[in-house]
Amino acid sequence: MTRAVFFDVDFTLIYPGPMFRGEGYRAFCARYGMEADPAKFEAAVASAASLLDGPEETQYDAGIFVQYTRHIIEQMGGRGARIDDCAREIYAEWAACQHFELYDDVPAVFRDLSAAGIRLGLISNSHRCLASFQSHFELHGLISATVSSSDHGFMKPHPSIFSAALQLVSVSAPEAVMVGDSVRQDVDGALAAGMRAVLLNRSRSEHDHLRALADRGVPVISSLRELPAVL
Repeated sequence: MTRAVFFDVDFTLIYPGPMFRGEGYRAFCARYGMEADPAKFEAAVASAASLLDGPEETQYDAGIFVQYTRHIIEQMGGRGARIDDCAREIYAEWAACQHFELYDDVPAVFRDLSAAGIRLGLISNSHRCLASFQSHFELHGLISATVSSSDHGFMKPHPSIFSAALQLVSVSAPEAVMVGDSVRQDVDGALAAGMRAVLLNRSRSEHDHLRALADRGVPVISSLRELPAVL
């Protein structure tokens, strides 16, 4: 029986607006006297992804995300004495909800799950204020608990961040499900904590680890609208 469902936030519930795409990065860099090629943005993000998949015991450190952002800038061709200043500004702005959009499947699914008596929570590795998140995206009364790694201290997939979330809703691990877009952070972390997991793959292409996930009993969905049936 599922009594609680926890969600990752970035790229699971929300996606970045223009400020955090190629042209946005170009504009950030220009303010710091650097040239960056927007056409190289997607490849730069892909090459930076591994920087966020540290050891399980990784503590939250803003420097990790600044390094990630700097790598993207460098891969886009950005060079200059103020590259770290630029990366830090991008990191700071990432916390502002107004720069993001809510996926259109989120509100209805949240309402349906809540109406069914399932407690909903957020577990995020970002430094965004999750109380502000609920207010900005008009999700009042639907979210029972939130844990961000910047407040908790450890980042997903460390089991303690999942345990902290479970304690907030007074639900045991086998009664809870984690939904997110990262195998390493969301699926591996949840399973290690004794929870179940669902991978959300919003990409139109088949996930690289689809068979391995199936062998582990992890459903893969392409929209949150598929989640109630999976639960």
